[in-house]
Parts: sequence; C-alpha cells; structure tokens
Amino acid sequence: MNILKKIVIDKLGYIEMQKKIVCEMEMMKAAKDVTCIPSFKTAMSKEGLSIIGEIKKASPSKGIIDPEFKYLEIAKEYNGCVDAVSVLTEEEYFMGKPEYITQIHKSMKIPILRKDFIIDSYQIFESRALGASAVLLITSILDSVKLRNFIELTDALGMDSLVEVHNEADLYRALRAGAEIIGINNRNLEDFSVDLQNTAKIGALVPDNILCISESGIKTKEDVAFIKNTRADGILVGESFMLSSNKPELAEVFRNA
Repeated sequence: MNILKKIVIDKLGYIEMQKKIVCEMEMMKAAKDVTCIPSFKTAMSKEGLSIIGEIKKASPSKGIIDPEFKYLEIAKEYNGCVDAVSVLTEEEYFMGKPEYITQIHKSMKIPILRKDFIIDSYQIFESRALGASAVLLITSILDSVKLRNFIELTDALGMDSLVEVHNEADLYRALRAGAEIIGINNRNLEDFSVDLQNTAKIGALVPDNILCISESGIKTKEDVAFIKNTRADGILVGESFMLSSNKPELAEVFRNA
C-alpha cells in the first residue's frame, strides 16, 4: 500500500472520531458564523509570481523538519513577504493540528490555505470555522462527484479550492469539476520523487482563465526562474522556507529570480 492510500484510510477513522466531539451540524453553524476572511484567489491573481509559504513541522518523506516548530513566530516571519501561507493540519504523518490555523489567522491578515487530506465535507466546514481562506483538494483521492461537490461547497462558504493534480487525467477531471485554481504537484505522492518538468508539461494544458500554482520541489532561485517560464501564476514552497533562518530574505531572492 502506498503512503497516500494509507493516509486516506487513517483519515477516515480520524474524521469519525472528530464528529463525535463536534457534530456536523455544529460545525456547519460555526463555519457560517466566520466572516472577514481574505481571498486566496485574489492573492494568487496579482501581477507577477505569487508566493505561498508553508508552515509544517514534518513530512513522511523528510521526517521532522523543524523540531522546535514555533509556528506563530514562523507566521510572523511570513507576514509581508509572501502572498499566502499554507498550514499543514494532518496530525499523524505531518504532525500538524487544525487549531494552528485559528491561532495563525489571529496573527496575520494574508490568506491561509488549509493543507490536509480532505475527503469529507465535514473538513471543509471545519476549515472555514478555523479561519482558512482556502482548502487543498487532491484530485487523485476524490471521485468526480465528490470533487465537484467539494468545489461548490467551498464556493458557497466564501472560500477557494486549490485543486491539486499530478497528471493530465487529474487535470481534465479537475477542470470538468469546476476548478478555478489548479495546483500542479511536482512530487509523486506514491514514491516522493520530484520533477519540476511536471509544471511545464501539465501547465501548458491549463486554460488561460484558470490560475495555476506550482507545488513542491522548489528550492533555489534557479528553480523559481524555471517555473517563471512556465504557465504558473504562483509557487508553493515548503521545505526551503522551513529550513531558512531568514524567510523574508529567501522570499526576496525568489521574487528576483
């Protein structure tokens, strides 16, 4: 069993436990009570290459990235130097917590993308209730009906969906489901290999009216220069930012690449 399938199976049990703590009706009400959330789509639509900085403690491929993980200090560093932040909330494999979003939301005005394995509408209501502006939807773990329903639900809640694809088949399914922001993952989630050419290849097929974000494997100014010559409107950078002792300086390097 590859890691992606295992994460999804484990997530099913986790969601059922969460529903016993806060039922879906309560979560729906909490989601509708949240207002004044900045637009992720607007942030990604600005002139030039938008930058999403990631906040994560660990990953299955790298293990613990930041043992101290002072996430509020990390968020403060990102303020003013990136256009949005991505917060990992998956607990078992990435050592994240949903409540990180609420605490980070209080300390910054830029949009927050919830990065998790979204497989149930409950998680979308929860994301809004936490203060997220957008959620990551991974095409390969959702059937076409659920993908379309989730995109429509995020829209109804005043949120955006970053719909992640890995290949051409994923892209066409995402577009048919109504995706307005496509995230092209350069990392193969089955074996964790990385190839930036994936952004160039898949990005060439993304319609002009759809936003396109390149995800994973972007580490150097040369990588950013390569991405700038593709269809991408933005980049999502995780490990490089997390390992940097000066995130504003690295963001400036990326912008000037």
